[in-house]
Amino acid sequence: MEAEDGIAEMTKAFAYLRVSGKSQVGGDGFTRQLEAIKAYAKAQSIRIVEVFREKGVSGTLELSERPAFTAMMAALLANGTRLVMIEKLDRLARDLMIQETLLGQMQKAGFELIAVEEPDLCRNDPTRILLRQFMGAIAQYEKSMIVLKLRGARTRKRASTGRCEGRKPYGFRPGEAAIVERMASLRASGMAYQRIADELNTAGVNPRTGARWYGKTVDGILARTSPQRLGDST
Repeated sequence: MEAEDGIAEMTKAFAYLRVSGKSQVGGDGFTRQLEAIKAYAKAQSIRIVEVFREKGVSGTLELSERPAFTAMMAALLANGTRLVMIEKLDRLARDLMIQETLLGQMQKAGFELIAVEEPDLCRNDPTRILLRQFMGAIAQYEKSMIVLKLRGARTRKRASTGRCEGRKPYGFRPGEAAIVERMASLRASGMAYQRIADELNTAGVNPRTGARWYGKTVDGILARTSPQRLGDST
């Protein structure tokens, strides 16, 4: 494509990145995907004008549950960009039906998708459709196997330890047992839950999440775990 002054005008594109777990948002997934997209774009004289990051969204979720993809589609319809670039097709979806649905929606609207690690798979000749759907089915199978393995691991851990969750309840991290003991002591003296929360806030004791303590939070912590058991666990 050439501009009116005769200088070649670069094709504009959006980059779409996705990581499936909240814990992956701060990892190298986004960085790796964007570097691959930028390398391909540079080689093909394509200019990335905006990056859309799907944070902690499973590849099995549909369009209505993907805020970044929805925003990207709205931007495509609004500003004249027609090309979207992703690292691989499994970044679009890990479910074959959702993959083909999202791709079909884009193509119906006149947009092009390029998976830079598999640049020819999004075309619609019969051979590439077959290959794309085969790889989509493999991605779906791999996702299902990962889910089954994790479920089995959780079941085995629960059977051996009696508990299995990623996030430990309040009182199991360093320093928290002492705070729970303080809560219990104040409660034993007859202090109301909200008054205990106010005491902690005044003393500058920070909760694990949020800006301040509340009575219902204190109530939940004291109802769930005794200070003696927490003290033995740290």
